[in-house]
Amino acid sequence: MLSALTDFAGELREVGIPVSMVEVMDAADALRHTDLTERERVRATLAATMVKNARHQRAFDTAFDVFFGVRQGPALDGGGAPAEPGAPSEQGGSGGASGAELEELVEALLSALGEGDLDGLRRLVRRAVDQLSGFQPGRPVGGRYYQYRVMHRLNVEELRRRLLETALEGGELDPLSERIAAEAVDDQVNLLRREVQDEILRRLVEDRGVEAVARTLRVPLVEDIDLMHATREELDEIAARVAPLARKLATRLAARRRRGRKGRLDVRRTIRRSLAHGGALVDPKWKPKRISKPELVLLCDVSGSMATFARFTMQLTFAIGHQFSNVRSFAFIDGMDEVSRFFGPGTDFHDAMAEMSAHARLVRRDGHSDYGSALTTFADEFMDAVTPRATVIMTGDARNNYRETGIEVLHAIAEKARSLHWLNPEARRYWDTGDSIMSTYWPLCDAVHEVRTLR
Repeated sequence: MLSALTDFAGELREVGIPVSMVEVMDAADALRHTDLTERERVRATLAATMVKNARHQRAFDTAFDVFFGVRQGPALDGGGAPAEPGAPSEQGGSGGASGAELEELVEALLSALGEGDLDGLRRLVRRAVDQLSGFQPGRPVGGRYYQYRVMHRLNVEELRRRLLETALEGGELDPLSERIAAEAVDDQVNLLRREVQDEILRRLVEDRGVEAVARTLRVPLVEDIDLMHATREELDEIAARVAPLARKLATRLAARRRRGRKGRLDVRRTIRRSLAHGGALVDPKWKPKRISKPELVLLCDVSGSMATFARFTMQLTFAIGHQFSNVRSFAFIDGMDEVSRFFGPGTDFHDAMAEMSAHARLVRRDGHSDYGSALTTFADEFMDAVTPRATVIMTGDARNNYRETGIEVLHAIAEKARSLHWLNPEARRYWDTGDSIMSTYWPLCDAVHEVRTLR
């Protein structure tokens, strides 16, 4: 158990969850008072001693399922001999099963779920994985693929409908009772889904080993999710993290501004004050420094995968907007338009991005990235947004489809603005490959940053 615990702690560190040696010792001590045959109690014990942030829970659960999943071979299925661990049945290699066999399996699953027979359910799940998953030892296929095949063949929605019909038999029920019955059926379906997932995971571990499966199924922390390739669910997690990140950045800006309050030495006041000390200059006086909030101008490429990164940038910027005297946002593909009106405090960014896509003039030609055309439009219509007090932030991958660069306009922006920064969400090793012209724009910028994750 100690070896498994230290390996598990090492996997958590690989994922990015900070786990100290003291916490591992605490976990080992807590396990002495935990029933090790109760898997969920072990999970709760380890989570209580190793997880310090709620956003790390999903990655912890995935690693726990790999390291502390059920390891015994398949149980006897209806009185036969146990199958070899991970070995497919006659139909397993192709994931096939006859219609009669499938219907018999579905009826048995419905009966086990309805009666709450957990042991029987697990035997049937093993049989379902044998017959429907197409599991083959040694194949580099993820568990989600096998789980999809099983659940798709079982037709989960039809299962749920039949379970609900059975639960509602016996006459009319009031709305509350119907809702309770529907939630109970959902719990049954989720139980089936978890058992299928656990069985497939068990076979993967037996076939490939714990470390290999853990690497394959590793769940990145929200701060390490690639902003360009995030799913909708991951984007929601990122959005939830933007507000705390914005508060941290705003605090840093405010602190920097406070530290810079002292201006130049006020010689006249210092000498006058020194007369009270016999002419000794022991109490220097300073001229008050004029504190001004800068202006911010965003130029965001929203073509293709850049739209995700632009959404994040706009959301973060408006969250710390009170630290700036003025924030103006512009989006472009092959045209450029101001989109500040679509965003603001309390904005639902899913709706705002949809509104922006529908109503902003972002496409003026063929809808492919054209930095030259977009920058020219900015120079013609919006150049007044750039002032000597403005910090300009350009976001994009600088992939221009081999078109005009618009370098003259960017040079004019850099000359007129207080500073120009470029945020590129693409990995640095891909800059200047294919149609990327990052090195063309780089010399004009005060700073260029690779920004791929929240971290």
